[in-house]
Amino acid sequence: MKKFFNGVKSRCQRAAIAVKSTIACKKAEGYVDSGVKILIAVVIGALLLAGLYALFNSTIMPTVTTKITGLFNYAGK
Repeated sequence: MKKFFNGVKSRCQRAAIAVKSTIACKKAEGYVDSGVKILIAVVIGALLLAGLYALFNSTIMPTVTTKITGLFNYAGK
């Protein structure tokens, strides 16, 4: 029985060490940085597109406008 409890204790200690080292690891910080860069790129792209629309007062990308209109045309026409 003592051998069983020592085995359980050993496995628990190994699991605790694995969790502690995983929490201390700074390896995943790159994912947050990449997400922020993508978000900034999307916002800047939207601002540029809005600026072009305001500058020319017309449709800049007619195919996109046509496809979006078609997506929301529930009558099927």
